[in-house]
Amino acid sequence: MAKLSKEDKIHIFEEWKLEDRGATYLSKKYDVNIAGINYLIALINKHGISILDKGYTSYTKEFKENAIRRVLLNDEAAYAVSLDLGLPNKGMLINWIRSYKENGYNVVIKPKGRPTREKLKKQRAREAEARKRRTSSPEFKAYCRKRIYKKIGCLGSKERKPTKKEIAQAVTELRQELGLGIKTILDIINDPKNDLPHLSRSNYYDILTREDQDDLKYHDMIERIKAIYAGIASKYVAPGYRVVTDHLHNEGFKVNRKTVNRLMRKFKLFGHSIKSKRKYYSYKGEERDKIKPDLVRRQFFSIRPNRLWYTDITEFNLRGEKLYLSPIIDGCGRDIVAFNISRSPNLKQVMTMLDDAFKGNSALNGLILHSDRGWQYQHSAYQQALVNHGIEQSMSRKGCSPDDGLMEGFFGILKREMFYGKEATYANLDELEQAIIKYIHYYNTERTKEKLKGLTPIQYRNQSLIA
Repeated sequence: MAKLSKEDKIHIFEEWKLEDRGATYLSKKYDVNIAGINYLIALINKHGISILDKGYTSYTKEFKENAIRRVLLNDEAAYAVSLDLGLPNKGMLINWIRSYKENGYNVVIKPKGRPTREKLKKQRAREAEARKRRTSSPEFKAYCRKRIYKKIGCLGSKERKPTKKEIAQAVTELRQELGLGIKTILDIINDPKNDLPHLSRSNYYDILTREDQDDLKYHDMIERIKAIYAGIASKYVAPGYRVVTDHLHNEGFKVNRKTVNRLMRKFKLFGHSIKSKRKYYSYKGEERDKIKPDLVRRQFFSIRPNRLWYTDITEFNLRGEKLYLSPIIDGCGRDIVAFNISRSPNLKQVMTMLDDAFKGNSALNGLILHSDRGWQYQHSAYQQALVNHGIEQSMSRKGCSPDDGLMEGFFGILKREMFYGKEATYANLDELEQAIIKYIHYYNTERTKEKLKGLTPIQYRNQSLIA
């Protein structure tokens, strides 16, 4: 928000209010993230244009404590408190809370201005002295020598000597791990008493500047990124950096998502993106006493499996021929509990799906099964089957698909990754049906999700059952 002038902020608010411009449009036009645009509009809408005349404010300790207590003790939303207090951006209060927790639940007011030259000099001297004491101890020197011998000694084999590039990469890693200077590490490596391959300081810096830094530091990981990307893209659609990062974490790599994103962009490995198309609607009116209340209210997540299930029907249109998928998804691990594929969206399809779900899961008393208001879910046979198994039925509001957002989200993922843009690869509906069955197995057992802590739906479900 700091990059915007007062005039820019006024223009943003006027375009939103008078010209009915959306946050996405304004975000692209003014090069500000959507969350910042929404907060600015809400701030001006609540306090008026005069809030923009408020200059830099040095907030007191008491002011910060009151704001933090409102969030932590009164359970108020940080966004709402920020708006109420007229803070210039929504991140300010979040930073106060983080600092409050880091400092032992105390508000620390940092001294203004830069530290004096004298203070900096003393601080650097203390750090240098501590580093000198640590590195000069015999135990630390012995430990470093052992680590360096092991690292460099493992690079080669009886048949092959390590290349200078491999040695340079090992030196860079040792420098970060041990906190030693290049000269110290190279002196140990080049000691004539050991038989390690030698590398001069000039050779090291020559390799460092000549070779690609990413290849030097992330060589093995880059190869895995390319392999994971190619493996998933060959079966479905190109994965994004989040999916690739989850696979790397499961393989034992310790890497930040931002690093994976940067490396994928560097090698032009982009995730697939496509707009959604027209969806199938099963709503054909309402029968008296058949409509059930919305018990979920968009609180889709469940701590334990078999507490919240969601269902719906989606249509696949393959060159005029249609196929219908009716699945059940669990609110805990987002795994597909049961599904049925049919050429017609009839009652038999839904009842067969229910029977398959009941066979694989016992003791469903207290389960809530949520759906839209499709005619199948208003049918007496469907509702009686739920009653017989102690299941409570829940329905979305009329014409409100976000009320069944978890199921709609799965349909979007499914079609983006194995149907949209790939229609030509399926000769007929039988091939499409087999592809859907294979994808659901892949989705349950192989496809990781960020919201599930990098696990697959089945892995998360199994963990939840054990806990």
